[in-house]
Amino acid sequence: MPTPQEEATAPVSVRRAGIWDAESLADVAAATFPLACPPDATSADVAAFIEATLTAERFSEYLTDPTRIVLEATIDGEIVGYLMAIDAPPEDPEIAAMITARPAIEISKFYVLPGRHGTGVSKALMAAVVDIGRSGGHTGLWLGVNQQNARARRFYQKEGFDVVGERTFTVGSQLHEDFVMQRTV
Repeated sequence: MPTPQEEATAPVSVRRAGIWDAESLADVAAATFPLACPPDATSADVAAFIEATLTAERFSEYLTDPTRIVLEATIDGEIVGYLMAIDAPPEDPEIAAMITARPAIEISKFYVLPGRHGTGVSKALMAAVVDIGRSGGHTGLWLGVNQQNARARRFYQKEGFDVVGERTFTVGSQLHEDFVMQRTV
């Protein structure tokens, strides 16, 4: 069994996920989504969101949607994080007005298993989606991040994202406030 130091230096591989990864991605999503929620999010609302949005069946849909890009990060063959992006204009006209770097890809979901934070997984996933954006002729990336998720906001700021507005995000029956952030690619 590798030591934590060996795991921290193990190479991270990033590739597009396939339909065969749906169940593993759903497991990672269920383990990581609660970490991004604000402290006042109820366990019932978090569970409802996971059941509605992050099941293997939903990942099967995402993985066959031509507008979605699902990347998985692996270490020693184990999925340790994923990024889901949407290559389509924002549906919400208020968000569309905030996004000035166009065409843009939305980073819809971006999660890493807690034992893998700080091991380069997030940077590898971000580098991959930036490369996809550049090679596809996109000008920017955008995302929403919970205003209380300081760790994620710091990471995005280090990666060149700036706050361009705010939006409301529903988890179960609760409304949460997100910052909308964008960067150029």
